[in-house]
Amino acid sequence: MDKNKVLIPLNLQYFADATMHARDAIHGAQGVAWVTIDGNRYKFAQLINLEARSEKTKTKIPIMGQVGKGNKATGLEYSGSATFHFNTSIFRKMLLHYQETGEDTYFDIQVTNEDGSSQVGRQTTILADCNIDGGIVALLDADAEYLEDSFDFTFERFEMPEEFKTLPEMQ
Repeated sequence: MDKNKVLIPLNLQYFADATMHARDAIHGAQGVAWVTIDGNRYKFAQLINLEARSEKTKTKIPIMGQVGKGNKATGLEYSGSATFHFNTSIFRKMLLHYQETGEDTYFDIQVTNEDGSSQVGRQTTILADCNIDGGIVALLDADAEYLEDSFDFTFERFEMPEEFKTLPEMQ
């Protein structure tokens, strides 16, 4: 062995790709939602789950010289769903009001995700001008441990006044 050679310890972790820490996954139950209807703000405390989606509408575009068509975004559509404990009448009252008057009710939902163990902080999303598609009017279930209510809805736009921080591993 050559006495002039110096062996340097090799740290293989240096070459490993950084990955997300498990603590940075957002716990699904750690958050809060608020509903604002006709100027009244309610904490949506009975919420079990809520999902809001934005879907692009696209048009197929023929392109000369290509056998396949391209796709051009031409708009957005917003929809969502909520499941919650069957212990509030505020959404049924919207349906009743529409039945009795023909006047529809639009409302906002504010959702904040915040898990204190994650370093990403919090994200707040506001779903503006929500409109329920329908809902449960009455419910009984002798086998149920508890009753669940739900509705699907559309909304006109969303805002994101607070967003998650970028994880260091992403940079």
